[in-house]
Amino acid sequence: MATELRSYVRGLDLDAYVVGGSVRDELLGLPQHDEDFLVPGVDHAGLRDALSPHGRIEDLEVHGQLVGVRLHPSHRAARALAPKGIEFTPARVERSTGPAHKDFAIVADGTVTIEADMARRDFTVNAMARRLADGELVDPFGGRADLEHRVLRTVAPESFADDPLRILRGLRLVSQLRFTLADETRAQMERNAAGLAHVSPERIGGGIKADGMGELSRLLHGTAPATALALMRDTGALVVVLPELAAMIGYRTTSTRQVGSVEEHTFAVVHNLVGTGADTTVRLAALMHDAAKPEAAATGGSHSALGAKLAAGALRRLRYPVAVIRDVRTIIAAHGFALEPWQEGADAALATRRFLAGSGERIARSIILLKRADLAAKTVPDWEKAALARLAELLEEAVHDPYRLGDLAVDGADLIASGLAEGPALGGVLAGLLSRVVDDPTLNTREQLLALAGELSP
Repeated sequence: MATELRSYVRGLDLDAYVVGGSVRDELLGLPQHDEDFLVPGVDHAGLRDALSPHGRIEDLEVHGQLVGVRLHPSHRAARALAPKGIEFTPARVERSTGPAHKDFAIVADGTVTIEADMARRDFTVNAMARRLADGELVDPFGGRADLEHRVLRTVAPESFADDPLRILRGLRLVSQLRFTLADETRAQMERNAAGLAHVSPERIGGGIKADGMGELSRLLHGTAPATALALMRDTGALVVVLPELAAMIGYRTTSTRQVGSVEEHTFAVVHNLVGTGADTTVRLAALMHDAAKPEAAATGGSHSALGAKLAAGALRRLRYPVAVIRDVRTIIAAHGFALEPWQEGADAALATRRFLAGSGERIARSIILLKRADLAAKTVPDWEKAALARLAELLEEAVHDPYRLGDLAVDGADLIASGLAEGPALGGVLAGLLSRVVDDPTLNTREQLLALAGELSP
């Protein structure tokens, strides 16, 4: 399957091979993304020399060791194909020099074969290469056969010991591509799960790539996340990555609404978000929304409030961005809201405007997404699902009504011009005006708000 990028690389007079996930996805008939290229018969310096006539060269390093280069092509069309550059590596082997993931030495001396390079990779389905010159498929470990059977198998018995993050990468492939684990691969995961405690947190959570997604986030965005999460639990990886979830595993509530253990319910909620377009914050909130139920039962506290705090701590540890942590915390804290205001006969339009004003449009939609997925994983009366549907429908109307300070027909300068004193109290007056307008949008005129401001000012 020749792509434009492969055609460009083929024209660089290199004996280049496309490798890894690109070959796997090609054989699966999936779109090609992030194509990486391998060039045997050269060392790092030789690779730089071969590519330097074609553009700017940037060295690639892992733990302070050179592993390849990134070419930023001088050819305009090629730059458009790969705006972030094209990654090339020489064929190489890695030799362990200690117990940690960064304790290894890289050898790329021009004598390393394609097959030897494939041997250091994680799974057989990722240990394939296709030669650009003639289309030859190099498949020394039976990756194509495993791909046909959707079986995930490690290349070597020490694969996870060499890099425990590969456990999550494998489970992510279970979620994304619906692989099943070979028996020996699952056994290796169980033996090496504890090693995830020594993986840098951003590789698991917040991500080290431009998209800001580590392996956990990618797993949650797959099409079979519940299957992957169950395997993550059963292999012991889940409690290593997220010890905050340990208490909910096997825990059963006394509620007839939620049958089974809390983690099984949680996995179902995460699965119910597949195909909804939910972003990472909603999926993380789904994963952790009930984590504090055991603590709440013991202390009498709110599982939503306790869960929000628990999730924030976990996501900080996994180096998620501050904005993601804030949103997840807000969504979890709000997900247990009562649905009675949206029953037939209630003033649902008013309740919707207040809901929207309290959360903002983006978070309001996220809370509704989580609530819908949560209810779908429970045994609840039909009126609850109908009430949530009514809220979602009315939200589409409410977003056109004033619900933010910026929507008011007056601002702080108008209030000062009308005689109100500048200072902290001014913010309270504006908040009071917004509350009145949310309750009655017809009040949002300059004349009415200035009159109301006089009543609200201290």
